[in-house]
Amino acid sequence: MFKFYLYRLAHFIANRLPLDLLYKLAVILSDIQYVCSFRDRRAVRKNLRTILPQAENIEAMTRGVFHNFGKYLSEFFRMEQMVDEEFIARRVKLEHAGRIQQVLDQGKGGIIITAHIGNWEMGAVVVSLLGYPLMAVALPHKERPVNDLFNHERQSKGITVIPTNGAIRKCMEHLKSNKLIAIVADRDFTAKGGELMDFLGARAMLPRGAAIFSLKTGAPILPTFLIREEDNSFRFFILEPITPSAEEEKLPEEEAVRSIMRRYLAVIEDQIRRYPAQWLMFREFAVPGSRPGNREGKE
Repeated sequence: MFKFYLYRLAHFIANRLPLDLLYKLAVILSDIQYVCSFRDRRAVRKNLRTILPQAENIEAMTRGVFHNFGKYLSEFFRMEQMVDEEFIARRVKLEHAGRIQQVLDQGKGGIIITAHIGNWEMGAVVVSLLGYPLMAVALPHKERPVNDLFNHERQSKGITVIPTNGAIRKCMEHLKSNKLIAIVADRDFTAKGGELMDFLGARAMLPRGAAIFSLKTGAPILPTFLIREEDNSFRFFILEPITPSAEEEKLPEEEAVRSIMRRYLAVIEDQIRRYPAQWLMFREFAVPGSRPGNREGKE
């Protein structure tokens, strides 16, 4: 229960401080976490070195990841109060948001994919406040009170949360009803069901759900991101939809799924390399002992 009370305290503070002061506090606390958490610091540094092996400012980017995570968490606890249509008009630049309706006009639903980059939670809220309520697949927290606290923030903005362990049937039903689902596609949190893929210069276990749902229903995949700008405003953008090609539909299912995954993972890789300090990944993403291009992940 310690984490629950810690998050409740964070929620209380986040909703009572002016936003600029909250950001300053978040950076201070993030610096403390950076210094004290050797495990997280090492994982972030190793991830960045894998992604950008020639970069000379790895340490500065590592600290930037911690800073951006502190801001993300502050915003998450403040979402119910802060994020509304007025906030979007003032603080969020929208690019190609009309692609949502273009996809839904096809009548097959839509699959929003993103990564743990920028503020993906707020990105889902933006979609909902644009008039497109969605079902988001989320890993349940081990502690029920913490899970309820987190889900309240999401549900207060019209987002239906479905746990990863019960997502398949409900997501299929949602798509068949021509609705949106949202999946974070840069890390597999399940004990099974992931796919070992080339990703960011390494081999990583990644979720297959978006590719499977798209292949089975024909629902287009919408790569969607909310990226932080230097002044803590945001850019929300939706890239070109990805749909199963005629060639992929003729392949055996396993090959087709991997082919679709490669297409949207390339998009995610591009965004992470563009904004490495905003990729909030605090565990090593690469599978130990594996090398790119080796399907089984062996030497």
